[in-house]
Parts: sequence; structure tokens; C-alpha cells
Amino acid sequence: MIKIGAHMKISKGFNKVPSDTTNIGGNTFQIFTGSPRIWKVNPPKENDAEAFKTAMNEFNINFEDVLVHSSYLINLASPKDEIREKSIKAMIEEIKATDELGILHYNFHPGSHLGEGEEFGINKILEGLDIVFKEIQNTKVTILLENVAQKGSNIGYTMEQLGKIINKSQWKERLGITYDTCHGFDSNYDIRKKEEVQRLLDEIDKYIGLNKLKMIHLNDSKFDLGAAKDRHEFIGKGYIGREGFKTFFSFDEISKLPLILETPGDDPEHSQDIKIVKEIFKELGKL
Repeated sequence: MIKIGAHMKISKGFNKVPSDTTNIGGNTFQIFTGSPRIWKVNPPKENDAEAFKTAMNEFNINFEDVLVHSSYLINLASPKDEIREKSIKAMIEEIKATDELGILHYNFHPGSHLGEGEEFGINKILEGLDIVFKEIQNTKVTILLENVAQKGSNIGYTMEQLGKIINKSQWKERLGITYDTCHGFDSNYDIRKKEEVQRLLDEIDKYIGLNKLKMIHLNDSKFDLGAAKDRHEFIGKGYIGREGFKTFFSFDEISKLPLILETPGDDPEHSQDIKIVKEIFKELGKL
């Protein structure tokens, strides 16, 4: 069975997301808990959370297959105390909101060290995660680190970097990863080739553990391999291409996971991308 969906809007209410997902041919999704461009987090009202859970059950969407994405402002690796403190506070509030909705996975970008160096950034991320987990340890939420594009002072563009964070954390059992295909392509993981997909899986297994790979952000790339531009494209329309994704999906370690689109456009475009992914699965005999 394919697990496929897209990043969905919550403007009509959390409870509308499951039906909107079904309408575009999906059975999983990703959401923000609020605006991703402001620090303030508004927790869902009890009635909204209950209505969301009812809709999830009504449309047979598994809580384990869906994802909350963090605010874009969060940067646990920042050398600026104020930014780190705001980031920690926002993460705690967003994760508590995630838990109230019954969602089990929360995704964030590890952060940028802004010139202070990888070791500095990783240490700050670990310090931040420690504070966050102490506040949310009674929730059921797993925090997923997303691989990022190799640009600027980003941390987390290799599996080794992500592994350093996870393995040094005392909360390792509650950490996992999301693999973003566009970000990985930006960082020279060429999933158009079987040997490169195998290299990726081998690195995840070596540095992190394949059991910690929980989600896939499914995006084609507007730019070629190693460009470090982080520009998502429709599935099959970019440099990874339809055949590239066919190679990627041929690995059961990938095809069994929830695949969440962050491609351009809205529901109509996501519906088309979902249709294309399902066609590829059929070609592979997986649907």
C-alpha cells in the first residue's frame, strides 16, 4: 500500500485536512500548527483537536503517517541567545500542539551556525533539544530532523551530521529523520542511480539506523545535482525526473514510508503529483 500526501493548509480548520487530503488522492499529509513565519504559537482549542481526531478516523488516516512541520523561524544552532531562546519556546509549544492533535511526528530543520562552525552548531542543537525534551517528555511525539540543502552554514546536509546530533543526544530514542529528496539532491545524493540510493541507505544505516528513517519529503529539483539552491519542482518535471523517482521507489526501504509532497502549487497540482507517483508505483508493481 502506498502512503502518499502533501503539505496541506489549515486555514479552513484542522478538521478539514483529512477530507481535503482524501480529495486529492492522498492518505497522509503534513501541516503547520499555525503561521510558520511568526513566533507566536496558538494551541488548538479542545473542540478543534477533537474534531480533527474524529475526521482522521472517519477518513481512515493513520496518526503515525502524518507530520507537523516546525516554524521556519526556528534555529537551535544560532549563536544569538535571543533566537535560540525563542526557537526553544516555539518548539515546545508546537510539539505540545502536535500532541494535542494526536499527531506523533514533528519535523524541524536542525539549524544554521551562522559562521560559528559545525561543532558549535551541533552543541547548541543538543543543548536546545535537551531543554525541549524535558518539557515535552510526557507527550508521545517523536522529533524528526530533516536533511537540509548544502548551502550557507546549514547543519544536517549529510547523514553523518544528522547522526552526530542523534547519537550524542540523551533523547536518542525519541529522535528520527525525514529525508527530503530535493535537499538531498542539492547535497549530491543522486537518487537517479541505484548505487547512489544504496549509498544513501547505507549511510543512514551506518550513522543513524534505518529504523529511524520515518518520513520522505518528496520533491523534484529545479536545479541540477549539487546546486545547493533548495528549489522544489513538480514530480517528474525537474532534474531528478520521473525515471529518477522510479529508481528511488524501487527500494522497499523507501516505498514503504509516508511520502509527503512539498512541491509548488496547491491542491490541484498536488493531486496531479500524487497521480504521477501512483503511476510510478504501478509500473514497479507496488500498487
